[in-house]
Amino acid sequence: MMVLDMLTSGPTSTAISQIIETIGEFVSHADNVLVNKDSFNELAAYMERITPILKELRKEKVSNSETFNHAIEVMSREIKDAKQLAQECSEKSKFYLLVNCRSIVVRLEKHTKELSKAIALLPLATTGLSSGIMEEIEKLRENMQTAGFKAALAEEEILEKIESGIRENNVDRLYANNLVILISEALGITNQRSTLKIELEEFKKEIENARVEKELFEARQMDQIIALLERADVASSPRERQLKHLAKRQSLGSQILEPLQSFYCPITHDVMVDPVETSSAHTFERSAIEKWVAEGNKLCPLTLIPLDISILRPNKTLKQSIEEWKDRNTIIKIGALKEKIQSGDDVLDDLGTLKELCEQKDQHREWVILENYIPVLIQILGSRNREIRNLALAILYSLAKDNEEAKEKIAAVDNAIESIVPSLGRRPGERKIAVTLLLELSKCDLAREHIGKVQGCILLLVTMSSGDDNQAAKDATELLENLSYSDQNVIQMAKANYFKHLLQRLSTGPDDVKMIMAKTLAEMELTDHNKELLFDCGVLTPLLHLFSHNDLQVKTEATKALRNLSSLKKNGLEMIRQGAGRPLLGLLFLHNMHTSSLWEDVAAIVMQLAASAISQDAQAPVSLLESDEDVFNLFCLIRVTLPEVQQKIILTFYILCQSPLASYIRTKLNECPAIPDLVRLWENENLNLRASAVKLLSCLVESCDEAIIVEIVDQKCIDTLIRILKSSSDEEEIHSAMGIICYIPEIDQITQWLLDAGALPIIYRHVKDGRDRDLQRSKLVENATGALCRFTVPTNLEWQKTAAETGIITVLVQLLENGTTLTKQRAALSLAQFSESSLRLSTPIPKRKGLCCFSAPAEIGCRVHGGKCTVNSSFCLLEAEAVGPLTRILGESDPGVCEASLDALLTLIEGERLLSGSKVLADAKAIPLIIKFLVSTSSGLQEKSLQALERIFQLLEFRQMYGASAQMPLVDLTQRGSGSVRSISARILAHLNVLQDQSSYF
Repeated sequence: MMVLDMLTSGPTSTAISQIIETIGEFVSHADNVLVNKDSFNELAAYMERITPILKELRKEKVSNSETFNHAIEVMSREIKDAKQLAQECSEKSKFYLLVNCRSIVVRLEKHTKELSKAIALLPLATTGLSSGIMEEIEKLRENMQTAGFKAALAEEEILEKIESGIRENNVDRLYANNLVILISEALGITNQRSTLKIELEEFKKEIENARVEKELFEARQMDQIIALLERADVASSPRERQLKHLAKRQSLGSQILEPLQSFYCPITHDVMVDPVETSSAHTFERSAIEKWVAEGNKLCPLTLIPLDISILRPNKTLKQSIEEWKDRNTIIKIGALKEKIQSGDDVLDDLGTLKELCEQKDQHREWVILENYIPVLIQILGSRNREIRNLALAILYSLAKDNEEAKEKIAAVDNAIESIVPSLGRRPGERKIAVTLLLELSKCDLAREHIGKVQGCILLLVTMSSGDDNQAAKDATELLENLSYSDQNVIQMAKANYFKHLLQRLSTGPDDVKMIMAKTLAEMELTDHNKELLFDCGVLTPLLHLFSHNDLQVKTEATKALRNLSSLKKNGLEMIRQGAGRPLLGLLFLHNMHTSSLWEDVAAIVMQLAASAISQDAQAPVSLLESDEDVFNLFCLIRVTLPEVQQKIILTFYILCQSPLASYIRTKLNECPAIPDLVRLWENENLNLRASAVKLLSCLVESCDEAIIVEIVDQKCIDTLIRILKSSSDEEEIHSAMGIICYIPEIDQITQWLLDAGALPIIYRHVKDGRDRDLQRSKLVENATGALCRFTVPTNLEWQKTAAETGIITVLVQLLENGTTLTKQRAALSLAQFSESSLRLSTPIPKRKGLCCFSAPAEIGCRVHGGKCTVNSSFCLLEAEAVGPLTRILGESDPGVCEASLDALLTLIEGERLLSGSKVLADAKAIPLIIKFLVSTSSGLQEKSLQALERIFQLLEFRQMYGASAQMPLVDLTQRGSGSVRSISARILAHLNVLQDQSSYF
């Protein structure tokens, strides 16, 4: 022997080195094996433990004993063979290796056992080995001797399925397909047809090599496996299978064959399904013969000889013959049915028959596909008969289920998906079948791509996903999930108000996809419900993340989406609560904003957040502007050159001026100062910007320092303001402009400019429209009535006359009846101012001349003013019939209205008009109402009612008429009122003889 010769001649070290080198080669090949990796790795680990032992032996003196030579010879042989096996397992066909994995494991175990025996001989042939090496040899020997190798569980499962399929010899295409999928998964290869077909061809080559090498038994085994796997779709192309099937069907003819007599069970007289042969050598249906015996029969039904029921042998030959007969007839029947269905006769019955055949066996479905039924069934979907459509859908589903090839064939038919989708909108039964079919088809890439493109499909699926039929809803939801692979489909879902997948992409997709989803949200016309739903589903967090992105385009799309969603006040509040205001303001304050559109969008969002902050949804106060600096920085932006940004900033402050923080905002804006900037914008050509400036100024002018107004407002400003009132079509701008006139300081120069500019007729027109109850109109009338007050001051009789000439007094009286609370208050104030001038404007009645009996009847003068009064000439409240309405509003709950009305009525009892005026008040039943004000919570009303009663009760008849009702309230005021109230109350009580003049209350 070569090894022995080397040892005896002395090259022991060389022999051991060669073994060590071979071990290294084995370990390298073991890393690349395609099957039984764990087993190869285990043996490699053992060999790596052998290596240091062999290296130690090279250092020691060893005998040339036969034992040592044998050990080295065995190790060399086994390691070389193991290396060869590892090399084969890294180069041969994967399929071949998989089906041989058991024999590979057996060979690995044999090599391991032989090596352990050889290692056990080494201590006997060497001297001087260390105790550590000796212990390692013994431990390694024990480990290798007890090692047990076996195929992986997945590989064992595949082998069992292969054996079962060969044994049964009647497995169908589905069984073969599933087996191929298991093999591909175990081998780590894709289950694409092209890849698997290549592997099968490699497998066939290995079988041919086995035949060449005279390994006939292995070749026969492999042929059986090939026959099983060739039933799978990957083994041949669809065209090849179709040609093969059509040729077979052609060879069978067109006649249905009757069953042979041997196919019938002698007991049931039906064709057998599971034929078994009894001890009497006759064949029966298994269930029939078992029942025969169970009923107490112990003899064969045919021969009457005793039966041994324990001996029931499956008659596989007969069973196979029956199956072949059935298959032959079914092939002929399927071919014939196609022609009948296409002819249009008895379509419903023929489809029913075809459906039953498809439900029986996978092989039947394969034949239906090979007969090219799919285009026929697609065409039938256009039928008006609902039952025909339902059957066609059900058959298509049966064909497509778990059959990738059928799915592709359906998708390849022109308008196939377009023909299925309309059924989603029909009756529940048809709808349910259609969505089940589409769900199955969506597992195929080609079909899935078509489904999403059919117009209306996604909308119908979204509708179904929330329907009453739980299974249909579940299928629709799953189908939408399958369609969500496409961004375009996700967008269509969102447009159908199904936002789940859009939100997922917005949160976890790559930046470019996130931007697409944000752009979709920005461009959609969302209902308030959907805006709220999106926020509830968490859209804000990913949008804010995108808003902070460095990429300008991403930031821009996120901003547009936030603008769309923040228009709902509830969402705006949530944005403020989650801290969105700070980064928005921070971006807005940047003067180097990259694009004007981004600046405008951010400004619009800030405006919408301001509106949210003052909404009724804000149960707890929320603040958008957190500091004085925020207010100043934000207002400074109205000086930019972008009208859209300017307008939105101004409207933001206008909105905030309606909030609980209004006083703070007005104060800070007046500190800016804001008014000069706003007045300059009145001349702006952009009407929306001009209107915004007018609106905000109307909020500031009431609390603004008069000196600032006087400094800024000139005749040009007034002319511009009146021009706005005349020409504007924006009602809110008009009522804001009127508000400015209302609250602008009552300086004579400004009032004269207003008169010169033609303000009075405009004010009159709007006051006259005060009966309109529209909220916007009501505010306009309130401001117009307030603006009128500056023209009715009693200090300028000419202004009063000019105002009265418009007919305004009659209109003011009407407003006492139908105006808002503030309108009534301001109308009463103007009437009071008019009334103060009535006495001096009342014309004296001329004395009668001549004999009384021949002269004209004397003119009757005014009951209060004594002279001749008219509404327009003397502004008389009696002539204007204002006393009644003024008295009635004394009964209102608002103290300001009551005070203004009382002021107007009290002008009737001034000076020498006390008696006549008191009678007018008594006739109008005003005095009892005045007495009631003694117990009012308004100190102003109390004092004015006391002053009125002090004068009225100077008259005896009124003391007698009303004194009793006033006593108790007056007594109470003398005890609990303030100093001046106590004094006046005491004086009145003295008039009523309740207190002495010397009382301490005085």
